[in-house]
Formats: sequence, C-alpha cells, structure tokens
Amino acid sequence: MNADWLEKAPQAARDYLAERRLDEVECIVADIAGVARGKAMPASKFMRQDKFYLPNSIFLQTITGEWAENPAGAFTEPDMILTPDYSTAAAAPWTADWTMQVIHDAHDQQGNPVPIAPRNVLKRIVKLYEEKGWKPVVAPEMEFFLVARNTDPNQPIIPPMGRTGRRAAAKQAYSMSAVDEYGKVIDDIYDFAESQGFEIDGILQEGGAGQVEINLAHGDPVALADEMFYFKRLIREAALRHDCFATFMAKPIEGEPGSAMHIHHSVVDRETGQNIFSDAKGQETEAFMHFIGGMQRHLPAAIALLAPYVNSYRRYVPDFAAPINLEWGRDNRTTGLRVPISDPGARRVENRLAGMDCNPYLGIAASLACGYLGLTEQKDPRAEYKGDAYMSQDELPYNLGDALDLMTASQAMRDILGDEFVDLFVAVKRNEYNEFLQVISPWEREHLLLNV
Repeated sequence: MNADWLEKAPQAARDYLAERRLDEVECIVADIAGVARGKAMPASKFMRQDKFYLPNSIFLQTITGEWAENPAGAFTEPDMILTPDYSTAAAAPWTADWTMQVIHDAHDQQGNPVPIAPRNVLKRIVKLYEEKGWKPVVAPEMEFFLVARNTDPNQPIIPPMGRTGRRAAAKQAYSMSAVDEYGKVIDDIYDFAESQGFEIDGILQEGGAGQVEINLAHGDPVALADEMFYFKRLIREAALRHDCFATFMAKPIEGEPGSAMHIHHSVVDRETGQNIFSDAKGQETEAFMHFIGGMQRHLPAAIALLAPYVNSYRRYVPDFAAPINLEWGRDNRTTGLRVPISDPGARRVENRLAGMDCNPYLGIAASLACGYLGLTEQKDPRAEYKGDAYMSQDELPYNLGDALDLMTASQAMRDILGDEFVDLFVAVKRNEYNEFLQVISPWEREHLLLNV
C-alpha cells in the first residue's frame, strides 16, 4: 500500500491526524449482528500492506459467541481477502493513543464479493437500483437508551442517574430538560462524531426513561450504514465515560417504549437527479405508490432482518409508539409506513418497523429490497389508512421463529438477497432462537412453579 493512503481518506480523518503520529489502525468488517470484527495493527504495518485475511466463519458466529452450522456444507473456514475502503477511515477518539478505524471490503480468493458479508448485501441492493438508472437515498433515525450499569443479567435494567441526582424519567418526549440530565454524555457524542466527520441532524429526548434519538442527514445508503456502524460504537464509548451504558436493544426496559431505527427512503433518477416519487407538477407518481406497495407485500418476509432477535418482538405491541401493521398513511405515525410532510423534491416513505437492534447494513438492505420489488412489480398498495392504525389487524410475525419461516419460504427474498446469504442468516438466527428456548425465564418461575 502506498504511504499516501491518508490522501484518500475523508477530510475529518486528515484533520484528526494533522501534525500527529498515527499509532494504530483497526481493520474491521461488520458481522451478521453488526459487531466489528477484524484486526488491530501498528500503523507502520498497515502502511506496508494492501490487504489481510480473516476466515469467512466470522459470519457464522452468533450473538452469544456460538457457531451456527454452515448451510453451505463443510466447515473449512477458508480465508477471505479484506481490502481497506479508505473513504471510511475515521478516528477512534476515545482511545489512549492515536488510532484510526478503516472498514474493509470482503472478497473471496477469486476476487468476488463475499455474498454473506452484510456490507456486500447492501451493495448488491444498491447496484440493482443503479442498473435501473436509479439512486436510492436514505435518512436513518437512531433511538437508544442510556441506562445504569448492569453487570448482573439477572437484574432488570434501570434508567441512569441524572445530574439532579434522580433517575431519568419516562414520558418526557422532546423535553430539553430531560436531555440535559445526561448532557455530558451527549456532549461527548457530539465531540466524537465531529472527530469522525459525522453530521448529526438533531438529538432529542424520546418517550422512554433515558431514551434518546439521533437523526442523520439523508445520503447514500452504504455510507450511512457505515456511519451507523460507527455511531453505535462511539455512543457506547461516550456512555462508558460517564458510568452508564448505552443499549440498542429493541426493548430493554419492561413497560417502556422500544427503540426503533426508522428509515426514510426516496429514489432519484441518476441522470436528472429528480426524485422519481414526484412528477413535474409536484404530484405523487405511480412509482411512489409502487414502492409503498412493494413494502406492504414483501416486508413480512424481510422482518427477520429488521427484528433479528427474540427481544425484537417485544417492541411490536399496541400503545407503545411502535407499529404493529403494514398500513401506510400521510403524516400518520400509527402506520408502519408513513409519508412525512415534505416538498415534492423530498417526497419519501418512512419505514417505522425496523428496530435499532438490527444490523444497519441489513436493515437498510431489507427495506430498500422491498421497495425495489415494488418498483419492478408495479403493483399498487392498499388504500391509505386514515385512522388509528394501532387498532388495525396485526400483520407482523409474532416471534423470531415465525419471521425466519417467512424469510426461508420467500422466493423473492432469496432472489434479491441471494440464496447463500438467506440460508446463512437463517442458520445463525435459528441457532440463537434455539439457545433462547433453553432458558427458563423469571415469569415461568413466578407463575408456573407452584401453580400448575
């Protein structure tokens, strides 16, 4: 690798290292869960090589550290070739020395993109849009909880202590005072994000105790998935500096709302730059309706990617600000698919189903895949839902097992995401689900031990 690699990096990375000696580089990829896997190495070594190797078995590892059975056959663990994408170089400003993170692309030994790597799955979907002359644009929202340190999994999660000496309170949505309770954590999030060159569109207090939402500006799906991958880590690090945890669990606290990763989508014509959801007069187009129709038809088979854990389905309950339907509506937050108020150039669809526990690459890929299928199938959605959609019929799978069954049986998901990826994802999630079913919960001990 050329020693001038930093010239290919973003300006924020160059600024961070201005007149400083780089000590270490973290070479990373996202696994199925969105966990960073890879190697850390001295900067001098990083500058002497243009690739390194990791076994493809990292994509078979479950969230508990176990290994799923390889659906492709023999478990030989061949090496992948990982090459740095210098455009992703970003500081790790919480470390004691001068460290950079660089996301790597995963290829097999013949030079083909590894089809089971989550970043490659998203790139596959974006390429399908490009082949049609389209460019997808997304804007994600990130919800998470700041919670008190929890070192004993047998104990329930509780809100953190605020600067007033009281624990963070619930039902304080959009309260500036509530955000100020843990302002030092928010300050570090801003500082870390600035060091990494990330633009935060806004931070606000959500409805849960210690629940925060961060909005990101719209842009390229892969670039924003990279940012969210980085953001999860920097937010955790900021929380640890102030004696609390940040969690992206879909439903960490009983009786509180869950955390979503709402995804706003639009599609522009690559030649003209015009939003294909609006015509020359600013009116909604057939393509706009088809995109919504595709999401209504195909999201049930993709829901395992948006809600990938047993805990994810605890979020889909009535009256907790989470959608339990596939209805669509204009400026209606009770629908799973919302059309926000906007001018014609910014006309978009908001998918409110994704949980913040999903892998951002896979969550965005799944959502865009459903919209793409709608654009190509050209079928209209159901009529707009104009009432309280929380009262409508529940159309989502009730648990992870049912969601995996739907995904496995969907030829459309297999065709667009790839058989190899679908089979591997299902194998990993089946392993996790079966492990969960072996655990006896406190509810079972409380109500069944002496009563049945």
